[in-house]
Amino acid sequence: MNKKRILTGDRPTGRLHIGHYFGSIKKRIELQESGEYEPYILIADVQALTDNFNNPDKVRKNVREVAIDYLSCGIDPKKTTIYIQSMIPEIAELTVFYSNFVTIARLERNPTVKTEIAQKKELFGESVTYGFLGYPVSQAADITAFEGKYIPVGEDQLPLIEQCREIVRKFNHVYGEVLVEPEAILSNGKRIKGLDGNEKMGKSLGNAIYLSDTEEEITKKVMSAITDPNRIKKDDLGNPNICMVAYYHNLFSSQEEVKTICQECKAGKRGCVACKKQLAQNIIKELKPIREKRAYYEAHLEEVDEILKEGTRKS
Repeated sequence: MNKKRILTGDRPTGRLHIGHYFGSIKKRIELQESGEYEPYILIADVQALTDNFNNPDKVRKNVREVAIDYLSCGIDPKKTTIYIQSMIPEIAELTVFYSNFVTIARLERNPTVKTEIAQKKELFGESVTYGFLGYPVSQAADITAFEGKYIPVGEDQLPLIEQCREIVRKFNHVYGEVLVEPEAILSNGKRIKGLDGNEKMGKSLGNAIYLSDTEEEITKKVMSAITDPNRIKKDDLGNPNICMVAYYHNLFSSQEEVKTICQECKAGKRGCVACKKQLAQNIIKELKPIREKRAYYEAHLEEVDEILKEGTRKS
C-alpha cells in the first residue's frame, strides 16, 4: 500500500509549549500511528532566522531542544522522519527559483504574513526584511522539494498553502508538470490561549506552559493565571466563561470535574486558589510521561543527534 506523504514543521525559536502539543503534535502522532501516512517533520532553522537573525546561537541550540520535545511527546523516528532544513541545500535553491514567480505586492497581501509582521513591529519597526516577507516562498520550497501532497495546518496557515499552490501552478505552466500541488488538511487542533488570556501563547509574552517545565514551574505559572476580574472574595459569584483557569480545566480535566468546577464557581462555593491548585495537579499529571521521556533524551543526547542525522540523510 502506497502511503500518503505528509509534511509538517516548526521553527526552532524556543522549547515547545502546550499550545504546540494541543495545536499540532497530538494530530501528528495520530497520523503517524494510523499507518496510512509517511510523515516528515521539518525543523525549520533557516526560516527561524528570518526574525532571529541577530541571535543565531538561539536557533542552533533550539534545533536539538525541539527534537527532544518531539521525541518526548511520542513522535517515533522509526515511523516519522525528522530532518533539519539548513542541511537540505536544494530547499534554498528552490527558494531562489520560486522568488521569480511571486511579487512583493502578493506577499504583502498574504493575511498570515500581514498578521505576523504586525506582531513583529517591535523587531522590524517600519523596515521589514526581505527574508521575513518572503518566508512563504521558502515554505513553498519546503513542501515541493519533498513532493508533499498533504499538509496538516490550522486555519491561520491556509493562506500560506494557497500561496504555495499558486507558485506550483505558475512553475508548472512555464516548465511543464514538474511539481506536485499540495492540499491542506485542516487540523482539528485549535490555538491555545496564553495564561494571561492572550490569543497567542509564546515565550516573548511570558504566558506559556512548556512541555519541559518542572512541577514547581507549572504550579507557579498556574497560580498566576488570570481569573474572573469581578470576583474579589471567595464567595463572590464567578463567571467561568471569562476565567483562564476554567479555560485550561477544559483541556486538562475530566468533563465531570469541569462540570463541578463551573457549578461551584458560579455559586461562589469554590475559591480561585483551590481551583488553580487542582488545575496544576492535572497538568502535572498529563505532562509527567513527557517530562520523564525528556529526561531520558537529555541524558542521551548522542541518540537525539543520530536521529537528526539519519532523518536528514534520508530526506
